[in-house]
Amino acid sequence: MTKATIAGAALAIALVLLALAAGYWAFGPGGDPALAFTRFLHGNLDREVDPEAATSPAGTSSAAGTPSPDGTHQGLLYARVTTDAGAAYEGRLRWGGSEEAVWGNYFNGFKDENPWAAYVPPALLPKERVSIGAFGFEIAGWNRAIDLGRPFMVRFGDIALIEPRGRDIRVTLKSGAMYELDRFSADDLADSVRVWDATGGSVSIGEWRIRAIEFLPSPGSRAGPQPLHGTVKTPQGEFTGLIQWDREECLVTDELHGHTTDAEVRLRFDTIRSIVRRAPDSSLVTLRDGREILLTGGREAARGNRGTYVDDPRYGRVLISWDAFERVDFDPGGTGPAYDDFPPGRPITGSVSTRSGRRFSGTLAYDLDESETTETLDAPWQGVDYTIPFGLVASIVLPELEERGSLHAGVTLHGGEELRLALTGDLGEGNLGMLIFVDDDRRPQYVPWGDVERIDFDRPAEMYPPNGSR
Repeated sequence: MTKATIAGAALAIALVLLALAAGYWAFGPGGDPALAFTRFLHGNLDREVDPEAATSPAGTSSAAGTPSPDGTHQGLLYARVTTDAGAAYEGRLRWGGSEEAVWGNYFNGFKDENPWAAYVPPALLPKERVSIGAFGFEIAGWNRAIDLGRPFMVRFGDIALIEPRGRDIRVTLKSGAMYELDRFSADDLADSVRVWDATGGSVSIGEWRIRAIEFLPSPGSRAGPQPLHGTVKTPQGEFTGLIQWDREECLVTDELHGHTTDAEVRLRFDTIRSIVRRAPDSSLVTLRDGREILLTGGREAARGNRGTYVDDPRYGRVLISWDAFERVDFDPGGTGPAYDDFPPGRPITGSVSTRSGRRFSGTLAYDLDESETTETLDAPWQGVDYTIPFGLVASIVLPELEERGSLHAGVTLHGGEELRLALTGDLGEGNLGMLIFVDDDRRPQYVPWGDVERIDFDRPAEMYPPNGSR
């Protein structure tokens, strides 16, 4: 027998013993070694004590240091994840190990194809100028159709199923609508998912091992950490709701990383009462026991902060830039909405008034893109980016075309509030216009964005956040 043969046999025996040990450890006596071996090979198995249920740091006190009431689990992501090897893990889920964790968080992607473009005469589609030049002179130039692909954003509470398929990702919403996303353009799956299943441990599953993620209502039989909740103050007003700090930390067991003049610090959010921006690169953190810590560096509490999401029921969700951020005060705000609190989206309906005095009513496709009430109107105002589900929007009024370079749009919500939003994003000149299916006609009316004067939206029967919520 050669040395290579002996080494190969030894390696095979070691793998079998390791799988058997994993089966005993994960499942106890009588466990399924074959399933354990499958998990070992195909599931990126990484079981450990749940860091999100660990006790708070010494010298602090926190109700979140122990498992929260069962109701808390209703507001956390819950799914059944099936791997390519056929293993299934069901339980509380978190994206990327430390990112999206609650139903109001967003799944992001990119739609390469635009089926609505087929309804627009090619001559009316927006064009972009392409040129070849040298030394400041144009040698050749031509117009071509602009890229009609669009970013995709949807709340996890609106999703029924995610299925990776080679270069694409298929996302099926509760409404039954399906979207094919480019896996390599903007893929939230790239950071893997983590599942806390019935064994009591957690499993990290890599992106290329996932066959399907089926979102389910939590059975409510197990506890989990509380979501971050509080009020963020800005020059434009205050926003209250669930919080995602630095676009990532969203649970009280997450940590704020920063630097003092002497050392690097890591503070669990359940020990923090408030964070106040003192300067572009410094923040004052007040702990629940009254101590104050001045952070003078680090990305998360300084200029490098990527912004703070607040799920304010009035607007859906806002992203507050570091420049607009003044302070946040954390409070025990409950568990957040459960999966069943998000009703399926419905077609957007309403009317479009043009500058020539015409008016079309029917089913709408906004910006040749958004067509469901759960999809969002995205536009900023003075450092705050609004992401408003169309089901909350009552009307959009645009200024005269020649005045659009310096003015804003007026957006009125079904709750009665009126917003000013900048003419960028979904309200900017890059908007591809409106399709209106009048009386369910198969061929819709098309109105270029420059011809739109006003849009009035019908109020849906049900919506989350509830219409008119304050």
